[in-house]
Amino acid sequence: MLDTVREVHTPEGVALRLPAAGPVPRSLAWLIDLAIRMALLMAISMVLGMLGAFGNGVYLILLFVVFWAYPVVFEAMYGGQTPGKRALGLRVVSADGAPIGWMASFVRNLMRTVDMLPFGYGAGLVASLADPWSRRLGDMVAGTLVIHAPRERTRTAALQVSPLAPAAPLQAHEQLAVIAFAERAHALTDARQRELADIVAPVTGARGETGVMRLLGVANWLLGRRA
Repeated sequence: MLDTVREVHTPEGVALRLPAAGPVPRSLAWLIDLAIRMALLMAISMVLGMLGAFGNGVYLILLFVVFWAYPVVFEAMYGGQTPGKRALGLRVVSADGAPIGWMASFVRNLMRTVDMLPFGYGAGLVASLADPWSRRLGDMVAGTLVIHAPRERTRTAALQVSPLAPAAPLQAHEQLAVIAFAERAHALTDARQRELADIVAPVTGARGETGVMRLLGVANWLLGRRA
């Protein structure tokens, strides 16, 4: 199944394109997380096995915690990414593109009990194939979406630049072009960055490397970053 893009609009009028992840990369991420949890439980069982009946009781408690708290804690505390999702470049976000919270993560993972029915995530697979953005039932109920997300290092340059208001009002398509430049700057050569920045020198009032930095600042301003 091909991945699709969900477009949402922020209060500032900026259109965000969220590339929804399909069932295949999500399944691979789940398998990685499963392997991590199984390895963790195996290590715990080896330690607690030496404590007899008491160790068995503690193991059952930890078994529940590892399987159910693992995804909630990682998604809520680490930007919507479990280790498996991070390895596959996936991220869970709210349907409007905002970071996922504790309640939404808890609901989407609790709904796995329904998505697993009748076996092998059958209900979840059918739902994701039928939904335009490949959401399983848990995502629909929690109002979340799993997307392909670039690694944090891809936006480091833009995040390090102070927000800068544009010299003149920008139309919607111009705003999108500026934001797209900031998102892709890491993949461009320095010469190409300066070349593109020179084209919009009337917006930044500068050319060359200074123009690039100011253009990144304008992108941060359009994204609502004011610090």
